[in-house]
Amino acid sequence: MQVSEVLEFVARLNELKPVPDAATGIDLITALETATCACAAAQAVATDAVAVSISEQRKALGKPKAQWRAGLASQIGLARRVSPNKGATFLGLARSLVHEMPHTLDRLRGGELNEYRAILIARETACLTVEDRQVIDRRLCADGHILNGLGDDAIAARARAMAAELDPASVVKRFETAFSARRTSTRPQPDFMCQFTTVTSMDRAVCMWATLRRDADSIVNAGGESRTRDQIMADLAYERITGTASAGAGAPVSVNLVIADTTLLADSTVPAHLQGYGEIPAVIARKLVGNACADTTRVELRRVYATPSTGALTAMESKARIFPPALARLIDLRDRTCRTPWCDAPIRHHDHIRSYARGGDTSASNGAGLCAACNHTKEADGWSAEPRKARKPGVIHIYDMTTPTGHEYSSTAPPMPVVVSYPSFVEQELVIDLSAA
Repeated sequence: MQVSEVLEFVARLNELKPVPDAATGIDLITALETATCACAAAQAVATDAVAVSISEQRKALGKPKAQWRAGLASQIGLARRVSPNKGATFLGLARSLVHEMPHTLDRLRGGELNEYRAILIARETACLTVEDRQVIDRRLCADGHILNGLGDDAIAARARAMAAELDPASVVKRFETAFSARRTSTRPQPDFMCQFTTVTSMDRAVCMWATLRRDADSIVNAGGESRTRDQIMADLAYERITGTASAGAGAPVSVNLVIADTTLLADSTVPAHLQGYGEIPAVIARKLVGNACADTTRVELRRVYATPSTGALTAMESKARIFPPALARLIDLRDRTCRTPWCDAPIRHHDHIRSYARGGDTSASNGAGLCAACNHTKEADGWSAEPRKARKPGVIHIYDMTTPTGHEYSSTAPPMPVVVSYPSFVEQELVIDLSAA
């Protein structure tokens, strides 16, 4: 099936009319789910074909084996409009389905298995040899009725149990590898909350939770407490990690809040940007600043200038090879997260868009904030990037990138929170650093 045929099929789907009754509607939903699964299977086959084609080309050119698949995950991520990390997941899934797990691929094609559940099976068997993986593939997916009625957890549990039965040593080794990758992370949640996650071994995680639960129970049993047990546990976790006397105290480390002066000092409704979280309403931003000023938190104001008509951050120039701290901070504030399209990972590297070796200067216009994976990908063969020249001052920063297959993508920096009707030519923005005195 060619690209034009797929797009014609999409156009036909978009022309579907409302169904006459609920029963027909349920049948249509089921049919569309089957089509979604079949599309995922077709994507997997196409993904593997792309990977094999590029790898063979690089092999024929005499490239080292380590470079044969370099940057492929990012290309798949861009094609599927997801992050490079998810692109790597889809790339690994495609290789597994096409070369090692044909029955799982057939279940995906037939709609008995969706893409996420196929990923679960591939993930739980990734530590096995090809032979053992094929055994599980046959036992679990050769007959479509085996999966009938099973949910995500049940499918993952069955694959995990089979893996432990066939090769216990590899499962133990996998645990050791996973433990070496222990980490913490944050993820925005609805209603301007944020989830703080620690990924560690199950015994440590259970121990931490049990300790918080025990101490929260002690506080509740002492009486006179208006907070719920869950609220107390969350507050205790914050206090013990930050070392503050209470959860109501100010943050002991730097927290940057980018806010328009009219939002801070007047009643503007333009949202602010909390670095590490995202946009927050003006009223909540003012409350954060007010709370910080009311306790021992030190509040510092740094002026950042943005063009009122576009929200573009004013550039800075430097002759240095490595981005100086002030320029790096400006890029962090301007880009907020990794600038690769659909990748919202935290910024880890400050990269020259046009490489320094090719004459690229160390400036805000030629600089971009990237995560580590995207920065390494950009250095692979066939990738190129160029900053787009602004036709007039105050235009939002944009740069263009080209992948090894010749596909082009553009990256646009998010605008600063400015009031468009602000009367002056350059609007002053305030970066508020909330840190303990």
